[in-house]
Amino acid sequence: MRYHQTDKNMIKHLLKNIIVWILELEARLVLKKYKPKIIAVTGNVGKTSMKDAIYVVLCKAYYVRKSEKSFNSELGVPLTILGCESGWNSPRLWMSNIMEGLALIFLKNHYPKWLILEVGADRPGDIARIAKWLSPDMVVVTHIGEVPVHVEFFKSVKEVVAEKTHLVHALKEGGLLFLNVDDEQVLSMKEYSRGKVFTFGTGEKATMRATNEQILYDKDGKPTGVTFKINYGENSVPVRLQGTAGFSYAYAVLAALLISVSEGFNLLSAVEWIQEYQTPPGRLKIIEGINHTTILDDSYNSSPAALHAALSALAAIETKGRKIAVLGDMMELGKHSTDEHKKAGARVADVCDMLVVVGLRAKTIAEEAHAKKMGKRNILSFDDAREAGTALKDIVSEGDIILVKGSQSMRMERAVEELMAHPEHKRQLLVRQEMEWLER
Repeated sequence: MRYHQTDKNMIKHLLKNIIVWILELEARLVLKKYKPKIIAVTGNVGKTSMKDAIYVVLCKAYYVRKSEKSFNSELGVPLTILGCESGWNSPRLWMSNIMEGLALIFLKNHYPKWLILEVGADRPGDIARIAKWLSPDMVVVTHIGEVPVHVEFFKSVKEVVAEKTHLVHALKEGGLLFLNVDDEQVLSMKEYSRGKVFTFGTGEKATMRATNEQILYDKDGKPTGVTFKINYGENSVPVRLQGTAGFSYAYAVLAALLISVSEGFNLLSAVEWIQEYQTPPGRLKIIEGINHTTILDDSYNSSPAALHAALSALAAIETKGRKIAVLGDMMELGKHSTDEHKKAGARVADVCDMLVVVGLRAKTIAEEAHAKKMGKRNILSFDDAREAGTALKDIVSEGDIILVKGSQSMRMERAVEELMAHPEHKRQLLVRQEMEWLER
């Protein structure tokens, strides 16, 4: 039986490689035929938010296609270029994707003028492979952090940075590079640019800078969004984003506005358009909770930098209720895992009134929070996200703010589902609601 399963896995892996090779070849031929302008977005935090924000502005003037969800792999990038969805485990759907690619190549089609591609790396060589055939007109690098997600599969953080830098090397001669000025590892990539470099962030030397960040509240004192000022040259313009408590979205807005200005858009018009931006599910999205509570749904994934940003957002909110963190394991941190979970626990003790942890690694968060004087009666531990959400139903009360975050495999959206005031809207509001995910 074991050998039989091994054979099946080998065949599955071989078929995947064949499909990737075919779709990649088709994608390269499509790019050669239609010659769209390409914006490639990379980094370890905030790629999807960045890509979506750029799309909101550019689609006002151009026919634009963006990566759907988090299509950022050796398979996801070609699928976006071809305009196809994932075939999951269906040979019929994968064959359909291949036929659609052939139609683009051999027939005349109305193809996008711009592509906004999210490019990620789970393992060494992931971006290097894509960079061999993808030549972007613009590259945006979001945030890497001191201990990036997926670092477990790299020899060092420096190797992670080097992997991301492959995309900078792939930038077309004279292309534009947009870098996060607040991340030294990202900013160091400017020396590899063959074109003009723009920077964004909160630092004073940024080409475009965000200042005066504040939380927005409704008449009942519940958080509804964020506001901040955009500073560019002599201009200072306020921006309001509804539905999120994350100031980290300022980076997405800044990059989107910088790109629009580089394309000759009027800044005030671009600011007006960007306020239509809807934050994606599972990324510090504000959701109405049961018992008149507020959920900060950050359940898409987790890493040390992203968790720190989420806890900072929770700390900034004013409420008469409690601040509760529901945190799952942070995966793929390798040798950094214990230290990073400890750091999270220390931060939780400073910010939160109550902590709920899910998973084996997250127990370290609980242990450190208790060591930093958080009372044991305010700490709960579970093995399952849905179980944690169910237990909290009888605990949360009016005015409580509940942050939910964890790595993808922890399925923390299930805790959010249990705590939502309107679970009938889960398909629109939560991550991983496709049937393929729901059946896992």
